[in-house]
Amino acid sequence: MEFLVATGVGWVTACGLYLLLRGRSFPVVLGLSLLGYAVNVFIFAMGRLWHDAAPVLGGAGEVADPLPQALVLTAIVIGFATTGFVVELALRSRHESGTDHVDGQRDEGAAR
Repeated sequence: MEFLVATGVGWVTACGLYLLLRGRSFPVVLGLSLLGYAVNVFIFAMGRLWHDAAPVLGGAGEVADPLPQALVLTAIVIGFATTGFVVELALRSRHESGTDHVDGQRDEGAAR
């Protein structure tokens, strides 16, 4: 199972980096989102899943660490807000420059 989770996080990270390096705005936004998801799954997997364990100290036996789950929930909210902001920036850039390329210039061989 650990190999499967590590492979999944690796593939999502690789796909996010590939999309991040594209020349258009929408794939860049998708790449940033995928990288955020990969980091969230990585943090969540490092915190482990506990069964029948108390989330705080106070008793004998196993206790679960609630910090990774709290960090992931916070990161989800921040990632959603950041994605909305980046989408708005991409739309504004498209409106201002007339193209959705990241550098604001059209490809030489692209159809217009």
